[in-house]
Amino acid sequence: MREVATGIWHWQAPHPEWKPGQEWDQLVSSYAIDLGDGVLLFDPLAVPDELRERATAVVLTCPWHRRDAPQLGLPIYVPPPDAPDPDPVRGEVFRAGDTLPVGVRAFEGFEPNDLVLYVERRRAVVVGDTLIDRGNGLELNRDWPGEGVGVEQVIETLRPLLDLPVELVLPTHGEPTERAALERALS
Repeated sequence: MREVATGIWHWQAPHPEWKPGQEWDQLVSSYAIDLGDGVLLFDPLAVPDELRERATAVVLTCPWHRRDAPQLGLPIYVPPPDAPDPDPVRGEVFRAGDTLPVGVRAFEGFEPNDLVLYVERRRAVVVGDTLIDRGNGLELNRDWPGEGVGVEQVIETLRPLLDLPVELVLPTHGEPTERAALERALS
């Protein structure tokens, strides 16, 4: 675990469902962000004890990033489940366009439930599967577009992020990076 900015922590852990040959890396990223009145965990897996003790809520970028969220005993904010999902994450459902009571704004990514999250008080963007880093820098996950969704459409949907004072980009598939990486990915 490392503190990438004051009150923002990043750590990686091996995803328990990963198998050799999959297109994504075995190590996935999770984040904790201290907002002053609480610590939010984003797509948490193997949460370090010191952060688990301080955490007040979990925010998921997509429902399939449930990872350790249900076992933490915290309030969970989750995008709508895929249909049908025999075991949906229980929590407060939110959608693109919503602002959560914990100060997180949601933007639609490749799918209505794969969201890009903006944490205004920390000027940070948290991304799940829409923007990833496979070692070539932050980029749109071109293997992911949902049916009928083109890359250019997603870029246009996410371009309003560039009007925000984003300083950090926190991908759950990759390392934390800066605003310039987001600008390149959306150009």
